[in-house]
Amino acid sequence: MAQFKTLLEVFKLLDKSNCMKCGEKTCMVFAASVFSGKKHLCECPQVPEEISAVYAAQPKKKEAIYQDRVNQLAELEAKVMNVDLKETATRIGAVYDGKKLILDVMGKKVEIESSGKVVTEIHCTPWVLGPIFSYLLHCKGTPVGGKWVPLRELPSGKNWYRLFGQTCEKPMKRVADTYSDLFADLVKIFNGQPVEGHYQSDVALVLHPLPLVPILICYWQPDEGLESDLNLYFDASAEDNLGIEAIYSLGTGITRMFEKLALRHGGVIA
Repeated sequence: MAQFKTLLEVFKLLDKSNCMKCGEKTCMVFAASVFSGKKHLCECPQVPEEISAVYAAQPKKKEAIYQDRVNQLAELEAKVMNVDLKETATRIGAVYDGKKLILDVMGKKVEIESSGKVVTEIHCTPWVLGPIFSYLLHCKGTPVGGKWVPLRELPSGKNWYRLFGQTCEKPMKRVADTYSDLFADLVKIFNGQPVEGHYQSDVALVLHPLPLVPILICYWQPDEGLESDLNLYFDASAEDNLGIEAIYSLGTGITRMFEKLALRHGGVIA
């Protein structure tokens, strides 16, 4: 039986109609369920039987998904070994010191050598390192324009925003709800920049996980019977400098970092 190597391999087999006959709200969410082993490809009535039969019974444990991410990271690392670090640094807003490329990731130094070796001040999981390597390889160097948009308004965002909401925005909101010092620590630890006047939120904070891919976090506190809310916004240029799958991975990685931060400081995430 064939094995899916990436979530997009599943998505490409679907008709993208979001018919919901599989029980999921969108084709992208269904693809994620198939890739994680929660559903089988044959549960989509739009996929021909001869195709779904090739991928029947594809249970994937979390360990297997993590290994897939590690394998993808190894492929990206091999490509990074062939890039001109000096030219790349100029294009992506980094620094080249003659031996290595130095990148600012949320106020922390990340050094990348021509061998692909990474030396960093932060704990980088495959969910974060993958986007960093993708940024080096694919960033067009489009300047940040200052126009903030939700993920769904990025060129390829319409197929990803529901999944992004489930795996990034909602978990991050739970962290903010249960860990009262979160935003103060984000400013202190990750060089966050508080801003005012964005979407009338109670807290608005800009992080720079990559120089040309800033993220705006807006959080609304619960008030008079209204539930709290949290949304992430990207500069309209984001997809020029980082592919949509890498943007999703970056959001997921940052969310997991925040969850660990909250647990380390005694926050109990509901």
